[in-house]
Amino acid sequence: MIIIHAYFKVDPDQRNEFLEMAGKVTKHSKAEEGNITYQYYEHPEQPNTFVFVEKWKDQTAIQIHEETSHFKGFVSKVDKFLCEPLQAELFEASIL
Repeated sequence: MIIIHAYFKVDPDQRNEFLEMAGKVTKHSKAEEGNITYQYYEHPEQPNTFVFVEKWKDQTAIQIHEETSHFKGFVSKVDKFLCEPLQAELFEASIL
C-alpha cells in the first residue's frame, strides 16, 4: 500500500473555489479501482491549510490515477489557489 500526504496552503480569497475542486477530485478518486481511501482535512489551528490523505493499492494505481481527467484538471488549476507551493510525502506501508 502507498500513502500520500499532499499539503496545500490556500489563499483565503480562493478558499471556496479550492474546496469545490477538492470535493470533485476526491469524489472521483474514491471511485477508482486502486484507491483504498482519499480524504482531505483542514488544520484546526491554521485556517486554509489542508492535507489530502490518500491510500493506494500500489504504484500502478497511482500511475492510473495520475492519467485521469479529474486528477489532471485539479493539478492544472490548483496552483492559482495556493499561497505556497504544494508539498507532498509518499510512504510505503503494509497492513499487519
